[in-house]
Amino acid sequence: MYADEEGHAGRSRIRSVRSPGRLARHGAVVVLIDALVLLALEAILPGFEMDGLGSTVATALGVGLVNAFVWPVLSRLTLRLSVLTLGLFGLVLNALVVGLVMVAMPWVTIAGLTEASVISVVLAIFTSLLSSLLAIDEDSTWYLNVVQSQLRRRGDFTATDEPGFLFLEIDGLAHEVLKRALVSGNAPTMAHWVRSGESTLREWETDWSSQTGACQAGILHGNNRDMPAFRWWEKEDGRALVTNHPRDAAEIEQRQSDGRGLLADGGASRANILSGDATYSLLTMSTVLTRRGKIGRDYAAYFARPYGVLKTILHTVLEILSERRSAFNQRISRIEPRIHRSWTYAVMRAWATVIQLDLQVAAVVGDMLAGRPAVYTTFLAYDEVAHHSGIERPETLATLRKVDHQIARIARIAKIAPRPYRLIVLSDHGQSQGATFLQRYDETLEDVVRSGLSGGEVVGPAGRDPDHPGDFEGESNPRAYLSASFEEASHEDGAIGRTARRAARHDQYRDDIGLDPESPGEDRAGSEGGAPTESHPELSVMASGCLGLITFPRHPGRLTREQIDRLHPDLLDRLRGHPGIGFLLVDTEGEGPLVLGADGCRWLEPDRVEGADPLAPYGPNAAAHVLRTHRFSNCPDLMVNSTVWPELDEVAAFEELVGSHGGIGGPQSHPFVLHPVDLEWPRDPVVGSETIHEILTGWMRDEAREPA
Repeated sequence: MYADEEGHAGRSRIRSVRSPGRLARHGAVVVLIDALVLLALEAILPGFEMDGLGSTVATALGVGLVNAFVWPVLSRLTLRLSVLTLGLFGLVLNALVVGLVMVAMPWVTIAGLTEASVISVVLAIFTSLLSSLLAIDEDSTWYLNVVQSQLRRRGDFTATDEPGFLFLEIDGLAHEVLKRALVSGNAPTMAHWVRSGESTLREWETDWSSQTGACQAGILHGNNRDMPAFRWWEKEDGRALVTNHPRDAAEIEQRQSDGRGLLADGGASRANILSGDATYSLLTMSTVLTRRGKIGRDYAAYFARPYGVLKTILHTVLEILSERRSAFNQRISRIEPRIHRSWTYAVMRAWATVIQLDLQVAAVVGDMLAGRPAVYTTFLAYDEVAHHSGIERPETLATLRKVDHQIARIARIAKIAPRPYRLIVLSDHGQSQGATFLQRYDETLEDVVRSGLSGGEVVGPAGRDPDHPGDFEGESNPRAYLSASFEEASHEDGAIGRTARRAARHDQYRDDIGLDPESPGEDRAGSEGGAPTESHPELSVMASGCLGLITFPRHPGRLTREQIDRLHPDLLDRLRGHPGIGFLLVDTEGEGPLVLGADGCRWLEPDRVEGADPLAPYGPNAAAHVLRTHRFSNCPDLMVNSTVWPELDEVAAFEELVGSHGGIGGPQSHPFVLHPVDLEWPRDPVVGSETIHEILTGWMRDEAREPA
């Protein structure tokens, strides 16, 4: 522990966050901005006058000094009110202080209360917006002191020399994509760490299911068994489970967790699917129905800056316009592959790339300044844009640069936290690109299945908007996170809770993700459980990127090849012969798991190939991945993986997504870990997210035993 339990070392490091020269330059810019705004207001408002240019600069300087020295004190005293009013109280109070200061200046003439109000509010807004755009005072001394003073006052503060860990996950970013971004300048912070020798970039390989639910279960809990895909049908319970539906995520975590996850014993989970048994958790799907934190406390770092909400609003509008411009450019340039992107999607993308990003970074800042031992957060911004725009399109790489900037900000603040931190950047999986199955063949996977049936109802993939099928597919669906955020906030007391409950009542999507107990949505289907009944569909077809899951819900147990041939004699031949399907997995009555392809087959127990090996294009570990999934207790009757076209590493997603993941083929199965060079990495290739859990927990144990 530090000698001063109140955090003397932490405070002294906070004072050094910005050099005096840099603070002076930023202060000069703020004064200049205020002076220009005051001159414009003087020209517009007849009841507002100043005595020349010198007086204007003096007025701007006085306002700046008040904001630098008086406002921090007021922020500490009024932070709770700022949280309760979603930041509006801070803005109004700042405008009031500015107005009082200007009235006290003898060279300033203000005719009345209306003019004073307009001047104060406009000056506060322009100063805040321009300062935010220029990143002035983003991590200023007073701001960080406000946050840490609040933490210390409520006893939520630990000063120690034992290292903590920051795990920053970039959802969906493949190793090879990041490697090119490091070279091209699209990830400058991480590139600097690698070039300077501080960090090293490692590649690892996912299991067959290359999606966040299964990968985070392995990384955070060390267990991702019985998670065959992003969504799957549970025959025993007679319903579907969907990873990013809060009730289902909570159930999945209960199944996978042993109570000793990566974030147990005081850790924090921010914006993840699963919590890793974190003590503090917000924006995490598995915990939104319970309380492992308080929004007023965990987002204090966001509301401590009076202009944070204004900055978020401005950047949200700019992001919406940027998305519409990007979609238009793809159309007129005839870029392929591409999908339809609506105005509604543009708003949801802004939630993922601006609003949630701002909130989660602020929460991580608060966690660091509180000295929490471990923090894990998932940046879903890149994944969301890559799904709809492509994995290395200009707007996608621009989003990656934005995430890289936030990582740099977190790294700066980590240096002045009350405990040292080891910073690990990683991804849970990658993405593979390609025209969708529907675009290539003018039919969906369920159409192909239907053509091989001998009758019966088919339930298709969930998560599709019928008018705009590409808008809300996939696990990073921002509408799901938005609805979950309303639900989480609704548990709060006071104005925040009331506001969130009103928003939730008007959120039609909450039914679709199972937040309403009476919801008819997919994850509540067949909730009576038990034996299959006639109320269940004859066949369920679900998609997870280029991975398809086919189940016969009315038939107990896992059907074999022989049983399927008796029920639907044409189905297996129809599937294995389709040019968009690379292989399918089916059990057999006498010879165990069998992988079928168009020109051959492969038995897995024992390993034997007849004709062309259908798994050959998918890498040396494909057979082991498929066999592991076959052994899951809830493995579907049939699993299909799309064809991979090795010339461009393209796949054909069964959902309407340009970039996709969930199966194998291309870079989707090859994420990365960027870690300090002194942390030991295994000599052998790292395969499976459970292995990543072992590596991360080993690092944490080693650091806990060694002095910093």
